[in-house]
Amino acid sequence: MSRTVNAERRRGIVLATRAEGRIEVADLADRLGVAQETIRRDLTVLEAQGLVRRSHGAAYPLDGAGFETTLAFRSTHLVGEKQRIAEAAVDRIGVAQSLFLDDGFTPLLVAQRLARVDRPLTVITPSISVAGALAQAAGHTVIVLGGGVRAQTLSTAGPWANAMLDDLVLDLAVLGTNGISLDRGLTTPDPAVSALKARVIARTRRRMFVGVHTKFGIDSFARFADVGDFQVLVTDRGLRSVDAARYSALGPDVIRA
Repeated sequence: MSRTVNAERRRGIVLATRAEGRIEVADLADRLGVAQETIRRDLTVLEAQGLVRRSHGAAYPLDGAGFETTLAFRSTHLVGEKQRIAEAAVDRIGVAQSLFLDDGFTPLLVAQRLARVDRPLTVITPSISVAGALAQAAGHTVIVLGGGVRAQTLSTAGPWANAMLDDLVLDLAVLGTNGISLDRGLTTPDPAVSALKARVIARTRRRMFVGVHTKFGIDSFARFADVGDFQVLVTDRGLRSVDAARYSALGPDVIRA
């Protein structure tokens, strides 16, 4: 089979995962008229290129410079794990009175739980969804960073958002990411988002990462922090204990909820 045919089929696989989110190997094989083993070989190549990731007989897209998954997809992927992560994160906010809460589905779940916290909090966020979840909570103050709204995540980024952060000092940041790796730290597809997150890192006393195990070992495009910039990484038990120990060796406590 020619290289051109292989490349075209793999391009079709990437486009299918980006259009639909998670897609089964058997479904891909039927659509493309090839054996499942051929699809598995294709996925091995695409995974090595950082374009997809395999999980339990299926594939899903990875975020990069030219693509980012939507909030709608994130709200259907590993939801149980994200709920446990959110619960564990709220248990560890400690005595923080002011905090930055990131965009994304897992931070939204954190916000929904923070809305029930029975003490006043000041929450800074770029996320319209997070702000909505907290706006009616008695005693809480919610401040939304300004700027253009990103369609994928319903959140703001850019110079206006950055400028609002410049004069703040916050107790805690609860941050997500598109990829976290031992060598390259935390990365996102969008440099504007990366710049915002880097500012948050510089303006908070304590940092907590929240994200599912599939974020680990992944590099996106724009780097904003080292693993050691965080005091706590909260993930799920899909992250192997041996891998958790490697991340913990760089400084943070690793919680597998």
